[in-house]
Amino acid sequence: MTTTAEQLSATTLLRFATAGSVDDGKSTLVGRLLHDSKSVLTDQLEAVEQASRGRGQEAPDLALLTDGLRAEREQGITIDVAYRYFATTRRRFILADTPGHVQYTRNMVTGASTAELAVVLVDARNGVVEQTRRHAAVAALLRVPHVVLAVNKMDLVDYAEPVFAAIAEEFTAYAASLGVPEITAIPISALAGDNVVEPSAHMDWYGGPTVLEHLETVPVSHDLTACHARFPVQYVIRPQTAEHPDYRGYAGQIAAGVFRVGESVSVLPSGRTTTITGIDALGGHVDIAWAPQSVTLRLADDIDISRGDLIAPANDAPPVTQDVEATVCHVADQPLSVGQRVLLKHTTRTVKAIVKDIPSRLTLDDLSQHPAPGQLVANDIGRVVVRTAEPLALDAYEDSRRTGSFLLIDPADGTTLSAGMAGAAFAVAAETVQAADDDAAWDF
Repeated sequence: MTTTAEQLSATTLLRFATAGSVDDGKSTLVGRLLHDSKSVLTDQLEAVEQASRGRGQEAPDLALLTDGLRAEREQGITIDVAYRYFATTRRRFILADTPGHVQYTRNMVTGASTAELAVVLVDARNGVVEQTRRHAAVAALLRVPHVVLAVNKMDLVDYAEPVFAAIAEEFTAYAASLGVPEITAIPISALAGDNVVEPSAHMDWYGGPTVLEHLETVPVSHDLTACHARFPVQYVIRPQTAEHPDYRGYAGQIAAGVFRVGESVSVLPSGRTTTITGIDALGGHVDIAWAPQSVTLRLADDIDISRGDLIAPANDAPPVTQDVEATVCHVADQPLSVGQRVLLKHTTRTVKAIVKDIPSRLTLDDLSQHPAPGQLVANDIGRVVVRTAEPLALDAYEDSRRTGSFLLIDPADGTTLSAGMAGAAFAVAAETVQAADDDAAWDF
């Protein structure tokens, strides 16, 4: 007989993030999702009911299931990124509930950076607003493969199909122009529970999935074994004992792809080529290993390899460069300025660097380009050119979210300054968007 634990271990995992403007009902949607999918513990629900009664509310305010900070509960808004873990019989979920305020753009970047799907909420009464466009742009920048448009508060517009259709058409056209590959629009009422977990009895004109049904069935495209094989070296193992006098292994977690014994590989940034003679995993020898396994590789030649080096197939190695051009989201309160000395952390490698140029800053309202801003402040997204003291083996972010991302760090105190995405900003060509609006020059 199959146990619940065995069923869950066999299911896939979906990481998704929610975003929306203030008062769009985002936390209520998340609370409804958790409540109706039976993912709320009894004591949690009792605490929410008690807090709701303290506010004079008869029904429990499901938004309180996710708004955990005292300031959030008092103001009825979401400030921090709240992570929730829940599961159904079909799939496991990690949910990042991100803030809606403009000044918390960096929080959405944090929550959506590892997401395979983003749920963007829109108030049916207000339609697509500036913050909606910002969230769509951030999802496009972070290469989130699936976006769900949840048109909320349909009960306040009499469940009118034309209202939903107009909002869905406007948002879909905008998100598609940014290169979002898949967009699904769902009319809901988070407060009443329409089309969140159970189908709505008030919208017989809608024949698509509920929010939970879509989350359970959307294809999860984070198969790292299909990506370019990359192995950042984390630790060099040399026991030099009587039992293993000549053992030399390179330990770490496979970031992407598959490695096999006998495969020809390059060690970067040196570019030296050798062959994998052995793979050790869980105390034994294996012939093949794949992401995200943690293994130790043994190589045919004694090459000078240290922490931070990258091992990749000889015929599929990433380019090595000291000039990194990227899009960054600035997350620190202190600004990032041209000429500033920083540390750049990429996988297991950290090198000294200097900010050579900040060519432009992006305004997410209209995707307009502001050239040569001189610096980026908190929540700004812009293009940067960074010169590193040592070469880096860096993929484009559109090819690999794991090995195409990096952090800029303050060398004085270790504060994270910016989160970077190497390569082009959006997934579509500049000419495509310029043809629609010559003023919206987003490919900066």
